[in-house]
Amino acid sequence: MTTGPPDLIKEGTTELFVYTKNLSSKGPSAKDHTPFYNPSMELSRDVSILVNQWLLNGSTKQVHLLDGLAASGARGIRFAHELTGDFEVSINDWNEESFALIKQNVQRNSLQNVSVFQRNLNILLSEQRYTSIDIDPFGSPVYFLDAAMRSVFNNGIIACTATDTAALCGVFPLVCFRRYAAWPLHGPSMHEIGLRILLGCLCREAAKYDRSIEPLLCYTTDHYLRVYVQVKNGKNAANQSMAQFQGILSKDVPLSQEATATVGPLWIGMLQKKPILQEIRSLLPTKHLNSAPQLKRLLLLLEDEADGPPFFYTINDLSSFLKQSPPSMGHIVDRLRTKGYIVTRTHCTPTGFKTNAPLDVITEVFK
Repeated sequence: MTTGPPDLIKEGTTELFVYTKNLSSKGPSAKDHTPFYNPSMELSRDVSILVNQWLLNGSTKQVHLLDGLAASGARGIRFAHELTGDFEVSINDWNEESFALIKQNVQRNSLQNVSVFQRNLNILLSEQRYTSIDIDPFGSPVYFLDAAMRSVFNNGIIACTATDTAALCGVFPLVCFRRYAAWPLHGPSMHEIGLRILLGCLCREAAKYDRSIEPLLCYTTDHYLRVYVQVKNGKNAANQSMAQFQGILSKDVPLSQEATATVGPLWIGMLQKKPILQEIRSLLPTKHLNSAPQLKRLLLLLEDEADGPPFFYTINDLSSFLKQSPPSMGHIVDRLRTKGYIVTRTHCTPTGFKTNAPLDVITEVFK
């Protein structure tokens, strides 16, 4: 059982009871049943506020939102308190103490549009349908994707987090293959490859039910990967989606050290939908979000790289490969654009850039 009362904190405009004791960067202990709260995920929760407000603004029907693995309930409580429109929120966690804490947070914020469940998420998804499903597990979300894909309404959103970055980024390739049926690649582009493997898994799960995915907003950090996809019905849409689900060779990934390895299958289509990113960013002034400056920078970077090709170079890796001192990022960007090539920065690393220029041209401007 938990010991001591929870602390009262504030995210956005929402007051929350959470347990902040014994926090570590590694997350909760396996033996600790205290409802988990990670303050470093506030940016992630702020993004979800904007995405779901965008969904609500475009909806003509009541929207049903699910925070499926809620822990302390921070995300779902914030949905209920900070979003505007015609919607209901379901908050679920099968841990008994999380269930009690979520109900305490509902009461604290005097929320009327919330249902709280203590259920196995797969069973709940099999019994009810939702417009927006958020899956934020410890580790991999793969165990819930089939049920989520059957539960989500047409044109609804599935958002999921993966914290098993060591598997998705190629440190444990067999683990990745078991979970995602795809081979990762450890190297400069490993986080983007991890995102694309996760999207490929979602694409495949959707196609089983004649459904497609359209990535709206996808990003990665050192600690987690996060994707928002819109799910649409139809065999033709599913076929178009599956056309973006392919295996590639490691030589197709910039500066890969693996010459003949197979990577994927993974999603090779766009990671972002630029017009929707712009609409989501336009909602920033309408919300009180503690991470607003950081969030604005992230959204602008995602908008910029939405036009870029898959994968990226980094200045440091190019410098090592070419055995030359690196020029500035601005120098490379300006020179490549002057030559007529697409070049964008990437949110994956401040020293990375995407371009459709061939390596010999990149080598020339690097000098």
